[in-house]
Amino acid sequence: MRRTNTFDVVPLSEADEELLFRLLDASAALWNEINFERQESYTDSDGDVWDISDYRNRYAGVLGAATVQQIERKNRQAWRSFFALKRKGERPGFPGYWGNREDGRELRTYLRNNTYSIQWGEYSRLEILVGKDLKREYGLGHNDRPRFEVRGSPNWSEYEKQGRLTLYFDEGSNRYRAHQPVTICEDKLASPLAEEAAALDIGVNSLVACTTTTGQQYLYDGQALFERFEETTQEIARLQSMLDDRQYSSHRIRRLYRRRTRRRDHAQEALCRDLIIKLYDEGISTIFVGDLTDILETHWSARVNDKLHSYWAYRKFTDRLTSTAEEYGVSVVICSEAWTSQTCPNCDSTTETTRHKDTLTCRCGFEGHADLTASETFLRGQTTIARPMARPVCLTWDDHQWSESPHSLRPSEVHTNP
Repeated sequence: MRRTNTFDVVPLSEADEELLFRLLDASAALWNEINFERQESYTDSDGDVWDISDYRNRYAGVLGAATVQQIERKNRQAWRSFFALKRKGERPGFPGYWGNREDGRELRTYLRNNTYSIQWGEYSRLEILVGKDLKREYGLGHNDRPRFEVRGSPNWSEYEKQGRLTLYFDEGSNRYRAHQPVTICEDKLASPLAEEAAALDIGVNSLVACTTTTGQQYLYDGQALFERFEETTQEIARLQSMLDDRQYSSHRIRRLYRRRTRRRDHAQEALCRDLIIKLYDEGISTIFVGDLTDILETHWSARVNDKLHSYWAYRKFTDRLTSTAEEYGVSVVICSEAWTSQTCPNCDSTTETTRHKDTLTCRCGFEGHADLTASETFLRGQTTIARPMARPVCLTWDDHQWSESPHSLRPSEVHTNP
């Protein structure tokens, strides 16, 4: 099983910070040169994008030959993706540059798995390989490696194999950060505590409505998250309207895009972790998730389109949910949830029901929270619920974690079991 450790990298001195900056800046310069050469070869009828110059003589003294090789390989992967999209009939743009000296570069590099080492403990440390010229300039011996402090608790400190390390400067937080892919041994994973099941109704206003066969219901409210997402989108649009005719973006706009995506991803990843832990403690072994691939169509409302296609990220969310559930031995099953949002749990009618915002009503007298009702109906279609439903738990996001809301669902949003 593949997982990733994410942590901060902190230089121990000003000299270390300068060395790290030069390493990442040289990596960006190398990427840009390779990318430019391949673009020139692409536009030349006799050119070959895979036949590029040997950059080791120019950059190995700073980066090390292994890092030069990794950046070349990463750029080759980007161009392979470009050609793969063209074969599908799409019109992709060329792989992008990592900025320039005047406007600022994206400081990033890639280190092969045998060119770095991490020591986890009370004082965690990261050692990386750099070129001999950089070593000599900063007074390092032939066998010495620059050492940096690591801050952050790794999810996986015990692993069979480490992958290629991504080291970059995060402009939003003004910190150096790293991603370390690792391969986890299967016997390190947990096993389900029982054979219970749960069903999820995934949406936008309510990110997740969950019902379990143990009688528990959870509702993760996403309205405040979307409002913040929309505020950032409006600010991006305002800044774009102020650009010159020949300018397509700016440093500030790119930073807002990254911040908007990070906020959304952080909340959704925390949701997956929080939900899976709750379900694991309930003894859940199987989670049913609705397949919404065919219903994500263009809507007449621009606001709804923004929710569905920019903010929601359904596929990314379900992939994260599946990945997190795997750590606890819980299976995620994607299946059809057709008509669950229109079905009355009292009379099973789909034609006599009316949905208004978050409320589902039926002429038979039923009234309940639409998403919670849909998740319960979905679960009943997959398995048997032997216990009555407990009072739903509503959770809200406070920028750090999902916490139970101090305000209960309104009486009209909670239905009684007839």
